[in-house]
Amino acid sequence: MQVLTKRYPKNCLLTVMDRYSAVVHNMEQVVMIPSLLRDVQLNGPGGRAQTGAPDLYTYFTMLKAICVDVDHGLLPREEWQAKVAGGEVEEAENEAAETEEAEEERISGELDLEAQFHLHFSSLHHILTHLTLKAQEVTRKYQEMTGQVL
Repeated sequence: MQVLTKRYPKNCLLTVMDRYSAVVHNMEQVVMIPSLLRDVQLNGPGGRAQTGAPDLYTYFTMLKAICVDVDHGLLPREEWQAKVAGGEVEEAENEAAETEEAEEERISGELDLEAQFHLHFSSLHHILTHLTLKAQEVTRKYQEMTGQVL
């Protein structure tokens, strides 16, 4: 299990990012056979499986992919679009991106930068905390399935 080596204030975004990264790396070390997670649902409130929710394998791969971005930073926008489009960025996507950028510029003119920062900061903090809990649940469920519960 990875241990946090850096010390930041408890609610600091860097602390949340480090915690997420450590929990996902721990999940990767524990889950030796990810295919066992296929078709296994995460239990929701009350101990019942959530209908329509992704299986644990989907969570596992998503959490790993997000961790790469947290650890190494974001891809440049063009590379990200090419990756999402499977290597082919179509004109319609470019037009949609340009429309989105224009909308963002219009909104940024309406909101001040401090308000935007706090909105995105709190959202990122909340999402990373939620994803950290999901990674812990995937690890715990895998340990239960394989009889590794401590």
